[in-house]
Amino acid sequence: MAGQESGQVTGTPDKDYDIIWFTEQCLSNVLRLETYVQDAERAGDSELADFFRRAQGESRKGGEQGKQLLAKRLAG
Repeated sequence: MAGQESGQVTGTPDKDYDIIWFTEQCLSNVLRLETYVQDAERAGDSELADFFRRAQGESRKGGEQGKQLLAKRLAG
């Protein structure tokens, strides 16, 4: 049923829900990656910490883009 839901049950069309979900996942990933950065730093692995920081930056970027797109669509 979830694969066929298009807003009748939730009141939110799939495309809007998808933007909300994507944004939330990106921002959650930023928080999760902070733990990974700290784990790598504790282990003295700066290469891995830098890798996770870069991934965190990309997730943060996705979250910001999702928020901007959502705000634009809600305003219009």
